Amino acid sequence: MSMLQVGTKAPDFTLPDQSGKPVSLGDFLGEKVVVLYFYPKDNTRGCTTEACTFRDSYESFTEAGAEVIGVSSDSVATHEQFAGKHGLPFVLLADTDKAVRKQYGATSLGVVPGRVTFVIDREGVIRHAFSSQMNIGGHIEDALKVVKQLQ
Repeated sequence: MSMLQVGTKAPDFTLPDQSGKPVSLGDFLGEKVVVLYFYPKDNTRGCTTEACTFRDSYESFTEAGAEVIGVSSDSVATHEQFAGKHGLPFVLLADTDKAVRKQYGATSLGVVPGRVTFVIDREGVIRHAFSSQMNIGGHIEDALKVVKQLQ
């Protein structure tokens, strides 16, 4: 499946967060813009850099009316450890069977899962999609720009 495009309705889903609590995309709709980012794996260099950059910009996102949500196929326990170790203030969701990743088309060629960020407006429509394994900073910068435009 190819990556969901801008203008597409974002599929709703429910996944457990790092404390095991179920979180749905629909929980935020109508109230917040959602920055949904898919990343390959907890505790790897690139993913730690990305998570910490989102952490360091988190206040800017929340001030602009957005919630940041990270998704990988790691377990609830791994997410809990990763979030605790790096002081991550946002939700990490455990998509252990990769069903949500597939729904969003956040995959890449080869064995490594894609690094893809979506900005979803309050009505649940994708307003921005960015896919890059290497340009980690671009995920955060571009998402914040779009969130501020949607304020």
